Amino acid sequence: MKQDYYEVLGVSKNATASEIKKAYRKKAVQNHPDKNPGDKAAEERFKQAAEAYEVLSSPDKKAKYDQYGHAAFENGGAGGGFGGMNMEDIFSQFGDIFGGHFGGFGGGFSGGGRQARVKGSNLRIRVRLELKDILNGVTKKVKVKRQVQAPGVTFSTCSSCNGQGSVTRITNTILGRMQTATTCPTCKGAGKMVDHRPKGADANGMILKEETVEIEIPPGVTDGVQLKVAGKGNEAPGDGIPGDILVVIQEMPHETLKREGSNLHYDLYISVADAALGTTKEIDTLTGKVRIKIDEGTQSGKILRLRGKGVQSLDRYGKGDLLVHINVWTPRKLSKEQREFFERMKDHENFKPRPSNSEKSFFEKVKDMFS
Repeated sequence: MKQDYYEVLGVSKNATASEIKKAYRKKAVQNHPDKNPGDKAAEERFKQAAEAYEVLSSPDKKAKYDQYGHAAFENGGAGGGFGGMNMEDIFSQFGDIFGGHFGGFGGGFSGGGRQARVKGSNLRIRVRLELKDILNGVTKKVKVKRQVQAPGVTFSTCSSCNGQGSVTRITNTILGRMQTATTCPTCKGAGKMVDHRPKGADANGMILKEETVEIEIPPGVTDGVQLKVAGKGNEAPGDGIPGDILVVIQEMPHETLKREGSNLHYDLYISVADAALGTTKEIDTLTGKVRIKIDEGTQSGKILRLRGKGVQSLDRYGKGDLLVHINVWTPRKLSKEQREFFERMKDHENFKPRPSNSEKSFFEKVKDMFS
């Protein structure tokens, strides 16, 4: 079971952004590969700290994590973890947080011994989903245009940085000689330059290619949730790391059902006669039609709860319910015979409202819905 991100960094859920950054830096320095050569356990802790910081340092991802936990980032979800990333990727993303205390792994570090790997840019797409697709999850095939290396392109080592992707500058200050590392302006951090550019390729040796990508969408996603398909974004020149596809979910409104979290709501209108005499009604659910019983004497506003007929919760803890809201429809026009009937019944004892203690108010019903 995955360790809680707050526990990984040793901070509380109320920690500020500054406290989270400070805690991450402390953990990362303690478990840094240069400080613990060959220590696989330290390397794993280093990766865990980077994964936790990647989520908790983003207000949007932190909010999703606080609400759904690790489930918000499963199946390539937002944040996504570092399952497909290596140490160099982590340094390229968070390297500046160490302030130049360590060499190696590129990412702007001084005294570098290893080359930085440039990551290609991400692509962002929007996928529309029907409620029935959200119920059980779905695999979507989408066409994307991404930059890839042109066939036949070759690269040579950048002469400005000798393939390191960064250049070191030494300046004299009143505090002494200061050494800083910055991204190489010649190769833009790639460490390589295009040696042979095929026809149709851009200055970086890239071409635009249309590809079909499969996106696994887990059950219970909500409108606005962002999923990640790792490595399917734009490629980077040379031996860089491909970017990702960021998939934003757009939930399409359903014709008769309204969603609220994992619960669904359905408005059922019945006649005065049906409310008084009782009846059965057939309603649509996401898994097919269901027949429900309306007891005689049913009051308008009554809520019938169909257990497990809602949507799978994103945290995989089960399905929500379908809440059927009973609305007694009052006819707008009456025939002479109908009017005479209601005139006779208007003062009848049985037609006078007499709510009992068991009849719940509107606010009590709303409270029950969320309990």
